[in-house]
Amino acid sequence: METARELFLHELGDMLDAENKIVKVLTQQSQESSNSALQNAFRTHLKQSQGQISRIQQSFELLDEETEETECAGIIGLLEEHDRMTEESPSKDILDVFNVAAAIKVERYEISSYESLIRLADMLGLPDISKLLKQNLKEEEQTLKKMTTLTAKVKPETLDSEDEESEIDQSIRESITHLVRKAGSRRKRVA
Repeated sequence: METARELFLHELGDMLDAENKIVKVLTQQSQESSNSALQNAFRTHLKQSQGQISRIQQSFELLDEETEETECAGIIGLLEEHDRMTEESPSKDILDVFNVAAAIKVERYEISSYESLIRLADMLGLPDISKLLKQNLKEEEQTLKKMTTLTAKVKPETLDSEDEESEIDQSIRESITHLVRKAGSRRKRVA
C-alpha cells in the first residue's frame, strides 16, 4: 500500500466487512433481548446498517472499483466479546445490560472509522463519497445517543449478589449490637 487512495479503499473495505458482521450480530441481539425498547433499537440499527452497506457499495461504484471487503479485526474483537459472554449463559437482564454496553463500543468504533474515512475522502477530493459517508456517520451518532439513553432504562434486576450479602451482614451487625447493648444493660443492673 503506497497511496492515500489505496489506504482509502482498504479502509472502505474494512468498514464494509464491519457493517456486514454487525448486521449478523444485530439480528442475534434483537432476538436475545428481553427489553422491548432494546429490541426495537437493535432492529432500527439493523435497518440503518443495511443502508450503510449500500452507501459503502455505492462509494466503490463511484470510484469505479470492485467492492472488496477487508477483514475488520476491530469488529471481530468486539463480536468475540459478545460470543464469550453468551457462552457464560448470563441472565436475560444481565445480557441486556452487556448488549447495550457492547453496542456503545461498536458505535464509537464505527464513528471513529467513518470520521477517518471522511477525512481521507475529503483529502482525495471525493465530495460525493464524503457525503455518503457523512450520512453513515450521522446515523451512527444517532444510534450512539439512543444506546446511551437506553443505559438508564436497561438495568439488571439485582445489582450485585454482594448487596444482598451486605444487607444480611448489616442485619447481623445490628442484631449483635442490640444483643451487646442488652447484655451491657443487664450487667449494670446486676452491679
